[in-house]
Amino acid sequence: MPTVLLVEDDETLRQTLRYTLERAGYQVDVVADGTEALRRVQTNAPDLVILDVMLPGLDGFEVCRVLRRSSTVPILMLTARDDEVDRVLGLELGADDYVTKPFSMRELVARVKALLRRREMLAAELRPTEGEAERIVFGPLVIDVAARRVWRDGQEVALKPREFDLLAYLVRHRGRVCSAEQLLRAVWGYHGYGDTRTLAVHIHGLREKLEADPRHPQLIETVRGVGYRVNADFASATPARS
Repeated sequence: MPTVLLVEDDETLRQTLRYTLERAGYQVDVVADGTEALRRVQTNAPDLVILDVMLPGLDGFEVCRVLRRSSTVPILMLTARDDEVDRVLGLELGADDYVTKPFSMRELVARVKALLRRREMLAAELRPTEGEAERIVFGPLVIDVAARRVWRDGQEVALKPREFDLLAYLVRHRGRVCSAEQLLRAVWGYHGYGDTRTLAVHIHGLREKLEADPRHPQLIETVRGVGYRVNADFASATPARS
């Protein structure tokens, strides 16, 4: 039974969410503040964290920032405002997904299922196949699939968990156009609940970290109206970063 750590200071919502998640088949651990949330992640190692942005003491953004220093646990953030700045900030800090209050319990459970399902599937998909090296060398990039580490021009690049998953998937399908729906399904596990803004933020993060000039990307190309493609010629036509 997967374990979900629910971090929410509103008691009514906390109890409603706990009841809903337990009925959906999850074991739920609940806390009401950010400091206790960090401690529970260390001691209980949950399979997923549902994290409210507005918390007493450490807010959800800071909790997410601290967690991402040492943990790859999937994080689903709850934001009280339909504010793009809040959503983007959470994703940039390393959250895997978000829902905006008020939300339907059905959608929340669907997103939880998607994140947990994708975590299991990615472990299998990104495992090197028979005869395949554990490291993918692609021009100036070296991707260590097993260790989940990336280097560019010999310098290690710190990627967030979902950024790594997205990069590995795109590079393994280099030269092919991957639609937004395909990427959301493959990397996030969505089936009808995907948010293309989530994908766009992670693409932007990869470009900022890996492109010689993020404004004119040579690695991850946008195919307007369709999705994204890793340039198959990147391996032979890419200058070193300054």
